[in-house]
Amino acid sequence: MSHQTIFKTDPKAATIFVMKVLPADVSELWEYFADRNLLSSWCAPQPWRCEILSMNFTPGGKWHYAMAGPNGEREYAGVRYNEIRKNRTISWSDFFADENGVENVNLPLTDWLIGFTGVQQGAKLTINIHCKSPEDFQKLLDMGFEEGFKMTLDHLYKVMAAHRATAGSE
Repeated sequence: MSHQTIFKTDPKAATIFVMKVLPADVSELWEYFADRNLLSSWCAPQPWRCEILSMNFTPGGKWHYAMAGPNGEREYAGVRYNEIRKNRTISWSDFFADENGVENVNLPLTDWLIGFTGVQQGAKLTINIHCKSPEDFQKLLDMGFEEGFKMTLDHLYKVMAAHRATAGSE
């Protein structure tokens, strides 16, 4: 099975659409977003790591994290969970932040709708990302978002495949 990531942009609407099929059932893929330990195991483009500083996976809750680079770099961000429908969708607002989780209003805020659907090959992950303006959209792309996010989803694929291989050998 191919593990290609589909990444489409619409500059006029300031939106990004991402789709990837992963080797899992929907409930397993869901846990990689809902469980703090699983989320931190994949949610960064290699060789960076995701360090979760706090996480409250409930509607209205927040997730504060740092992307930790191989040379000691740290980039902070946060998520506000808007709506969570188990094994179906997550709606969140994603923002750049400081080390205390305070939003950096000079960098793009994005609204995400993440969908989980069972398909013959496993679980289809769809992500619709809406930027507040065409300028924010372009700034996000100029910061390397497409390459970094594709790398992150490829890392998710590898982590899930390795977990399944380990679970199958037990």
